[in-house]
Amino acid sequence: MSTRPDPSGRPDPRRRPDPRGRPDLRRSRAAGLLLGFAVDRVLGDPRRWHPVAGFGRLASSSERVLHADARAPGVVYTALLVGGTAGLGVAVERATRGRPLLHAGATALATWTVLGGRTLEREALAVHALLDAGDLPAARERLTHLVGRDPTGLDAGEVARAVVESVAENTSDAVTAPLVWGAVGGVPALLAHRAANTLDAMVGHRNERYERFGWASARLDDVLGLPGSRLGALCVLVAAPAGARDAWEAWRRDARAHPSPNAGVVEASFAGSLGVTLGGTNRYGDRVEARPTMGEGRPVHSADVPRATALARRAGWVAVLAAAGLSRRWSSAPGRPGPSARTPRRRRTTPRRHRGGPRPRRPRR
Repeated sequence: MSTRPDPSGRPDPRRRPDPRGRPDLRRSRAAGLLLGFAVDRVLGDPRRWHPVAGFGRLASSSERVLHADARAPGVVYTALLVGGTAGLGVAVERATRGRPLLHAGATALATWTVLGGRTLEREALAVHALLDAGDLPAARERLTHLVGRDPTGLDAGEVARAVVESVAENTSDAVTAPLVWGAVGGVPALLAHRAANTLDAMVGHRNERYERFGWASARLDDVLGLPGSRLGALCVLVAAPAGARDAWEAWRRDARAHPSPNAGVVEASFAGSLGVTLGGTNRYGDRVEARPTMGEGRPVHSADVPRATALARRAGWVAVLAAAGLSRRWSSAPGRPGPSARTPRRRRTTPRRHRGGPRPRRPRR
């Protein structure tokens, strides 16, 4: 389609500014996602004054007020906290509207806040270093920074398996899922997803206190994690093409047996790509879960932890590039006129042809 100007001098309606005043968010959102991801890779999470930690304290205070052994209070709790966080993101988007540099900076700050890929890698490698040093008790203690299972009695192989499973699952929760929502929804979606994921970690447990109260938080996190987990598994295929076939087979064969609709997808793809077997018996306090196995490889060894973190790092880069590309297509663009910006119909300059009935007589001159 030609983009040359109209010879009559009228402006081309395809390039007419959006009459509703929507800014072009494509470049600033994509730039913010890329910059925020890069900052996370360099700095990781701040050790003090992390906004997510502040949100966690607010959530704990709200739980003390709203908690009851029923689903309805949990729905209110989730709606208030996730909705309030999304509202804060909407306010940020409106404050930076029409200011591309500020919008990119706000998106980058939000992206850095919600991502956790670099910190996940540091914690996993810290456990690996303790395993390599032969300090199994210290490795078990450090493992509690990554997983909620009881590390008491785990041998070195089971500790390594827990680390690899955590790296796989959190690559989705803390990297690919936020990037997907940031691409399609900007700052509000970034913050809302992180809020829902944090509430699931806090109250989405299957125990006597949270079985009903945490139901809404757990279900919301499952729904919001669906696109990110699938993107994470696809990124594993792209990031490690040599093991892509095995990763795809494990994903297709084993993921559906996992109790989580999202964790099973990325854990199976990691297991197939790394050539190991994940899953098995996990203890959570007084509760024991027999998880189905993912993959058909050998048992996990300590040396597989750095391999898993390297795979997660490469998958993260693939994911952020995909998210940046998606945001370029998804964000509002003034070059695409909305319904009110369509080309107005021109008035007919020639008389309509007479249809039916007697033809009117022309007036005499």
